[in-house]
Amino acid sequence: MLVQNRLAGVGAGVALSVAVALAGYGAELGEKAFFGNAWLESLVLAILIGAAIRTVFGLHPRFHAGIHFSAKFLLEVAIVLLGASISLSAISSAGLPLIVGIAGSVMGAIMISYLIGRMLKLEHRLALLVACGNSICGNSAIVSVAPVIDAEADDVTASIAFTAALGILVVLLLPLAQHFSGMSAQRYGILSGMTVYAVPQVLAATAPIGLVSMQTGTLVKLVRVIMLAPVIFMVGLLHRSKGEAAARGVVRLGNMVPWFIVGFALMMGLRSLELIPQALQSPISSGANILTVISMAALGLSADLRTIVQSGGRVLFAGLLSLMALAAISIGLLDVLGIH
Repeated sequence: MLVQNRLAGVGAGVALSVAVALAGYGAELGEKAFFGNAWLESLVLAILIGAAIRTVFGLHPRFHAGIHFSAKFLLEVAIVLLGASISLSAISSAGLPLIVGIAGSVMGAIMISYLIGRMLKLEHRLALLVACGNSICGNSAIVSVAPVIDAEADDVTASIAFTAALGILVVLLLPLAQHFSGMSAQRYGILSGMTVYAVPQVLAATAPIGLVSMQTGTLVKLVRVIMLAPVIFMVGLLHRSKGEAAARGVVRLGNMVPWFIVGFALMMGLRSLELIPQALQSPISSGANILTVISMAALGLSADLRTIVQSGGRVLFAGLLSLMALAAISIGLLDVLGIH
């Protein structure tokens, strides 16, 4: 009876989140049908649709519990499943100097981007979300870091919306930069992998240049994605320890590391040890994607676009400056490694 009551309590909000997620998928299919390509993926579209519904129509209180459940617990499950798509062995062929350089560049970019956000008067959590999104892997980093720092729905929605816009801009401009600069396919591939947010976007940016650029860009991008694990772990430690110290004057390791970070690390370890059957990898990846889109729809339903618009200019400017800083760091790394 207790379980039935809980399910009844969250059912309406979960159903609404699923409906908005389906609308996001439908809008993505519509993009492909009309334009031949989806410039905004379903994840971003679900957030925007959900936020539009919340802003224009408001929400009845009966939806609140299910929306909160979808935005928090389903997202945490999705993060655990995401770990199964990352294999440490996939980057072994990149070479130690490049791997170390990428890791250092990501960490440096996060710190610089965070400082830029704070200088532009972004709130701490929003500045951190923008920094991680720009420096690691866009939407995936934002949705993974958000529950660790207890970010507000408005902050997540704003950072994803403007990161999506910048991601499209980078994909369109990078091939032009290669054309006018005449950089080698390898250098361009590494630069693309260092600055473009998502793996599909890396492929879109490097495909016009050739196979070498595609392979190199994808490999570098994988290294950046793997940086998500240590980053969310460190962010979790810092955030939880600070909260514990403030509340109780004591720090407990069990409270500093959220369960889904441990699950993420375990799944990544199982994938790296090849203990996850090949036949399960695709369904797990699809499940993670579906749950992420549903949780993003819930986050959209929790956000008010009027609040987002008020900080939109500063978020976009912070993202743009952060992206420029990441590009400068990446070019410096290439010069240090002697890749021209």
